[in-house]
Amino acid sequence: MSLKKIAEMAGVSASTVSRVLNNASPACASRETQDRIWEAARSIGYVPNETARKLKKASEAPAETRSVTIVMARVASLEADPFFYELFRSLEVELMKQSMVIRQTLYAEESLAENPMESDGFIILGRCSRRLLAHISACSRNIVGIWRNPMDFHVDEVVCDGEKAAELAMNHLLSLGHRRIAYIGDCSYESRYVGYCNTLFRNHISMDYSLIRPTDQTREQAEPAFRELLEQKVSGKADFSAVFCANDATAVRVLEILAQQKKKLREAISVISIDDIEEAQNTKPYLTTIHIPRDEMAHMAVNLLLDRTSRGHKEPVRIEFPCRIVQRESCYRCVTT
Repeated sequence: MSLKKIAEMAGVSASTVSRVLNNASPACASRETQDRIWEAARSIGYVPNETARKLKKASEAPAETRSVTIVMARVASLEADPFFYELFRSLEVELMKQSMVIRQTLYAEESLAENPMESDGFIILGRCSRRLLAHISACSRNIVGIWRNPMDFHVDEVVCDGEKAAELAMNHLLSLGHRRIAYIGDCSYESRYVGYCNTLFRNHISMDYSLIRPTDQTREQAEPAFRELLEQKVSGKADFSAVFCANDATAVRVLEILAQQKKKLREAISVISIDDIEEAQNTKPYLTTIHIPRDEMAHMAVNLLLDRTSRGHKEPVRIEFPCRIVQRESCYRCVTT
């Protein structure tokens, strides 16, 4: 009955609702349709199995359904970053499987003081400041962080090393003969930038700071940053054969600009990035990127939180997932001598 209710609220078929809620395939529905379905599911407190639904309806046993607060530490909205959007969706699927509901979603640190912080547990997405963690820790000890690199915090964490991901991307470009590699992304305490720099140093390649463009890793900032780099290349003021973008959102915009400016370039420019979002499979050319296992990270974060709330462990646990390269079509062998 709940699936039919969600279908009515979202204006879709029950089979579409089932595919979306079970994460059958990213292509099973448009992003707008998925958003409507998840919003409807949250509004009625949908849980996937009959036993959990009965427990939820029973007034004498409300505690059986645990509530979770999701804290987006680095973005102001889900629309701001495709990777966090997809990671959030993976979390929703895993929480639903465990009969857990999202009580609230908080964005960035500015909103925290204005919101109640009452939940059975917290999952933090993205690099977290000590001030933010202290605020959350004052409300609960049941905290799991999902971020790029291990943090010096006394909480459970699920990580996929951003520095290693950057080194994997850079080494791929180096294997294709590239030595003049531009960087677009965050440069402040950012593990991916550290990986970029360290790979150059280890290969005895001098840093050229004119090829580095600090951004907040959004499409909006990627455009002026890369257009400036491209203008300098066309005018002969800068020389690079490849671009390492800190995330796919930036790389997608870079590929779009390259397509627009193709006639001005004497040679193809290689582009590589990190995340492997769904859109990376729909670019022209298809984007070569480093896969971050967001589904597995979400699964492990939810299970860690469940074990923590059940007092299954007391000491902080750190689980690290490896990344891997997904070779598509956006990287070419360097022809510059």
